[in-house]
Amino acid sequence: MELKPDLIFLDLSLPKMNGIGVLNEIRTQYHPAKFIILTAHTTDEHVHACFDAGAKGFISKSAGFDEIEFAIRSVLKGRIFISPEISAKVIGSYLAGQKTEGFSTKLGSLTNREKGILKLIAEGHKNKEIAEELFISPKTVERHRANLMKKLDMHNASALTNFAIQNQLI
Repeated sequence: MELKPDLIFLDLSLPKMNGIGVLNEIRTQYHPAKFIILTAHTTDEHVHACFDAGAKGFISKSAGFDEIEFAIRSVLKGRIFISPEISAKVIGSYLAGQKTEGFSTKLGSLTNREKGILKLIAEGHKNKEIAEELFISPKTVERHRANLMKKLDMHNASALTNFAIQNQLI
């Protein structure tokens, strides 16, 4: 990577890989940029997963310019930033006793590669297409598909698709 930005804005919904996977890849393989997540996915699980992956800011796509500017300034000064509407929801869940332990749902048991493959399965791609997309063998995709079904206790592609939709992977 030739560019070495101090700050990167990232959406969680990307066409070929989930945003958390991208964050992890850039952060660990290239350099320690600071990340602000700008997304429509504002569940507690998404917030926790992003901060666990190293994000320093989390903003709803409905945020105004002033909020985005404040987030940039805060993160560049080394502070954490969460949109007020999102932090109110996360704190409300915590106070109501619904605190999640990171990504402790079934989704949290999946690797980033499995989440990416699950997303592609849910989008209707066949094993061969997924293999070509990810530069892996169709047998490897089959193994990942079998692992997904075992981990999630699901037995067909439509169940995997429903799971992906419920967890906002697509």
